[in-house]
Amino acid sequence: MSNRINTRARLMAGAAVTSLALLVVAGGAGAQTRTQDEATQVDEVVVTGIRSSITSSIAAKQRNTSIVEVITAEDIGKLPDVSIAESLARLPGLTVQRLDGRGQLISIRGLGPDFTTALLNGREQVTTGDNRGVEFDQYPSELLSGVTIYKTPDAQLIGQGLAGTVDLQTIRPLAYGRRAIAANVRYEQNDIGALNSGTDDNGVRYSVSYIDQFADDTIGIALGYAHIESPYQSERYNAWGYPTTGTGAFVIGGVKPYVMSSELERDGFMGVLEFQPNDRFHSTIDAFYSEFQNTQILRGIEFPLAWGGSSGACGTPQVQTPTCRPGPQLQAGATVADGFVTAGTFSNVKGVVRNDVNTRDSNITALGWNTVFDVTDDWSLMADFSYSKVEREDVVLESYSGTGRDVAGALDTLGYTLDGDGVAVFSSRLNYADPNLIRLTSPQGWGGDIIPGGQDGYLNTPSVDDELKAVRLEARHTFADGGPFSAIKFGVNISEREKTFVNDQFFLGVPGGASAVVPSAFLLPATQLTYLGLGGVISYDALGLVNSGFYNRVRNPNADVLSGNWAVTEKVNTGYVQLNIDHRIGSLPLTGNVGLQYVGTDQSSNGFAASGTGATTRSIAVTGGLEYEEFLPSTNFILELPDDLFLRFAVARTLARSRMDDMRASRNFGFNVTNNTPAARPDLNSPWSGGGGNPELRPTIANVYDISFEKYFANRTGYVSLAGFYKDLESFVFNRNQIFDFTGYPTGGVVPVISQGVVSAPDNGSGGYISGVEFALSLPFDVVSPMLEGFGMQASVSQTSSEIKPDGNAATPLPGLSETVANLTVYYEANGFQARVSNRYRSDFLGEVAGFGNGRTLRSVAAENVVDAQIGYEFQSGPLEGASVLFQVNNLTDEPFQTFQNGDERQVIDYQSYGRTFLIGLNYRY
Repeated sequence: MSNRINTRARLMAGAAVTSLALLVVAGGAGAQTRTQDEATQVDEVVVTGIRSSITSSIAAKQRNTSIVEVITAEDIGKLPDVSIAESLARLPGLTVQRLDGRGQLISIRGLGPDFTTALLNGREQVTTGDNRGVEFDQYPSELLSGVTIYKTPDAQLIGQGLAGTVDLQTIRPLAYGRRAIAANVRYEQNDIGALNSGTDDNGVRYSVSYIDQFADDTIGIALGYAHIESPYQSERYNAWGYPTTGTGAFVIGGVKPYVMSSELERDGFMGVLEFQPNDRFHSTIDAFYSEFQNTQILRGIEFPLAWGGSSGACGTPQVQTPTCRPGPQLQAGATVADGFVTAGTFSNVKGVVRNDVNTRDSNITALGWNTVFDVTDDWSLMADFSYSKVEREDVVLESYSGTGRDVAGALDTLGYTLDGDGVAVFSSRLNYADPNLIRLTSPQGWGGDIIPGGQDGYLNTPSVDDELKAVRLEARHTFADGGPFSAIKFGVNISEREKTFVNDQFFLGVPGGASAVVPSAFLLPATQLTYLGLGGVISYDALGLVNSGFYNRVRNPNADVLSGNWAVTEKVNTGYVQLNIDHRIGSLPLTGNVGLQYVGTDQSSNGFAASGTGATTRSIAVTGGLEYEEFLPSTNFILELPDDLFLRFAVARTLARSRMDDMRASRNFGFNVTNNTPAARPDLNSPWSGGGGNPELRPTIANVYDISFEKYFANRTGYVSLAGFYKDLESFVFNRNQIFDFTGYPTGGVVPVISQGVVSAPDNGSGGYISGVEFALSLPFDVVSPMLEGFGMQASVSQTSSEIKPDGNAATPLPGLSETVANLTVYYEANGFQARVSNRYRSDFLGEVAGFGNGRTLRSVAAENVVDAQIGYEFQSGPLEGASVLFQVNNLTDEPFQTFQNGDERQVIDYQSYGRTFLIGLNYRY
């Protein structure tokens, strides 16, 4: 096992020890008594709503010994937004990336989801994605009582992230202290309409929660169920890219416009059972289960243009013959503005009509059992057992149709004009909705090496299993001698996680290589692409066709598919010790903690190394792994100054484990017999080459420094804060060429002269820094004037910069980092009425989107402003007491999602419009 404690780790650990010594020396100053129990205390008077949620969140933020942000439910089953991610995105320093119009991926302080850990009730969770980033729409907001985001860690925080840690929390019935029954229902509709044939634009969500206490309040129970059927739509434009013409002007290489209609169905269940027979024993069992189904229907046309190319035996000049399909040609007279072709006409265009389907079925199970036993007044023991598992199955289906197979069939003449958003609006001569003209076939002949004449579709069915088991044991001793420390905690956490990715992919072919008419049983009314000027396109039930056995399925035998299978296992042993500070410097209270966490990791992976295509594919099973240790000191100080002013300072060493697909042992490889000569060297002219994962990746390490000034006012119903942070990254993972030993890899019988060659794979490179400033204000307007009672606002703005140079030379942009992030919420709540308008802004950033073959692609995402609004009324007396009505609008201004390339916002790659979503609901609490 590697035992690596570098100089900075030694210095930071030394700083922590020095801090302890100084506090001990100053012990005569005395200590104040303050409970360390973070359980929420609830008064007898039930106060709910926007202002109550804000007040509770401020109180939790103020009393936490780390720098945190907090979201608290407005009522049982009622977080401020319909999505957890949307609520998180309103917090200082946090942003969300929209996927298909839904907030899903969270970035904290400029670092994307790969650097953020999600917990449920303090326990690390598995993820439905291919990696560690949590997709928050898996967790119903109706089943959560709150969320705490740790921007600075402490030693007892298990599974801490380098960017931050998001802890989702379910309610604790004994702490809640009373019986409650709550139910809500909401109807929703998207104003963009049902864009695809056979889809709907109406949805519903409902939930019910029950909380009670029994046996003289020694037993508590909480049960919850939440259901959602949420349709969402989008009008999509996608460009292949922008080559240049002979005069150097940029022109569209190809386009793939779609309309998407989707429906998300989810059933979530939550249960908590608490038993506390006396003040010394407290045991809690909690369970969470979620079934998630997402179906996307995408229909449109793919037009190869400047990059289209010809097919068959073509002469010069190219003309269409039975053996030649000429390539698209940009006609003379195109409009060029500032080096960009903004309008023109292409001849010889062969469109590929697409009827695609994406589905995802996944379920999450999370179980936990926590028991605390106070052995004496000074000593307590805690044991925690947890288990979580994800099972996910996807279907990514492409179905093609057109005027004929490869060289056969009519060609189109396609005119286009770029609008003010950089989106092409077309005019065409063919009727793409005519089922006699548009048939099931391979218009471009793609995949002809596997399916003669070309594939007629493609079926990708990946699956993911992710399982995590953990045991945590902890002891706590409370000091009663009035020294600088109030308590010491020490413990261990032992966990094992295994994630597997199974890669199944198939070519689809029409039997006999025909160009088949769509069977009438599967034919649907045409889908309209009028927003792009194209009119209707043929529509059919593509998944039904596949499931009926209409297509021949041919498993993709190529090496890149076989090497896409992998499994990664992590065994992590964590030990920690933490001293809680409760002290005075003169007359000023000082709280916080000092601690050290040890993390020992044994990681391993298995998979396949593969080479070749079709019948020539060769493969070998491969494994790899690494053991390493890290020591993570941390310090949090909170100095309470007069007039409710707090100064917080934190220093910590943190880590983020690498992406799990980067840690895979699987790889592609090649053996070039031409280079198999005595002159071959590993780094030059080697017969060996390859690319893939690296199971020996170490984590990304950072030393982080935080300072925050917080001023609370108006009886702590408002606050203003200014915070700064600096993350010194010692390392960063990036792809680079490196020497690899191919000993034992198959060569087809050829004896290699050397066994080493160059592979492109992830590696630990040099680091850099991320720094930023955050300002936040929560202001009830009645502090300005009593006439403004009920009005208030929350605002925040953060500025973040970074310089990461993994190769020591060129700076690398960080995925998820927006230099400027701002949020503003204005609200009113009084006499039962509630109203709120929120705006969140983020500047452009590098985002992770789905690329070719549904793989991960990084693209520049344009800046965006997203506005949401809601209004409601709660009946506070009479027969309807406890009932409330609510009306919400999400994406009020129909803000699009845009990506571009090469730092040029004219070179639009994606433009997606989602429309507005309207929700009207009824809530009831008893």
